[in-house]
Amino acid sequence: MKLKEIYDTIDAAAPFALSREFIEKYGEYDNSGILLDCGKEIRGVLFSLDLSNRAVEAAEDAGCNCIVTHHPAIWEAVKHIDAEETPALFRAVGAGISVISAHLNLDAADGGIDDWLMRGLGGSEPAAVMEQLFAGGYGRVFDRTPLSLGAFVREIEKTFSTERVISYGSAPVRRVASFCGGGFTHSALSFALAQGADTVVSSDAKHHLLAEAAERGLNVVLLTHYASEVYGFSAFYRAMKERLTIPCTLFVDKNLL
Repeated sequence: MKLKEIYDTIDAAAPFALSREFIEKYGEYDNSGILLDCGKEIRGVLFSLDLSNRAVEAAEDAGCNCIVTHHPAIWEAVKHIDAEETPALFRAVGAGISVISAHLNLDAADGGIDDWLMRGLGGSEPAAVMEQLFAGGYGRVFDRTPLSLGAFVREIEKTFSTERVISYGSAPVRRVASFCGGGFTHSALSFALAQGADTVVSSDAKHHLLAEAAERGLNVVLLTHYASEVYGFSAFYRAMKERLTIPCTLFVDKNLL
């Protein structure tokens, strides 16, 4: 299978044009697409949230010469590739493993990572989307079956297979604002408040935002960045496995859950 065919299959599910629109409309930065092309026929694909040494090793063990990541394998300009500065990329090049990254487009797509975060938290359809794009968007507010904050956290631990959940607050959970990854910004907090959310779920929150949320009486629930995204990325893997005609495997780094 050609690398471009894999790119096109991803593009059909989570259009890379979403990433470009995200950048132009909301001033974000991204680097998604084919980031490493070793020029070989692809015989197998490993899906991993990150390009890491462990992921490359898993690809080698599985006989895969392509890795599809969520977080861009190359984020900023790389002036040189070596074993110390860029170890995973260096190893991928040496092993002839091509890399495609699907970042903001996969965050925002219908059926993408932010959408699956909402579903995992008990939502079905968003009542509002913070950053709307031509399809999908980022940041969702939704209503769910009411329950206590403690029960909500226990549900999250089970659904997302993680014990690393931090919660603040005490209000019942009825209307949730969710932002996958490190999306709990001041704009996200303002959006949650404007939409009448009683609970915010995200990762990587800064102290001043936690303090402001507490002042406003909002619950805040924080997963690890990895746990908040690998849930939806796993669903994306399952969809791609059905569409690609070559062997596919999923690598989950449990150290980061």
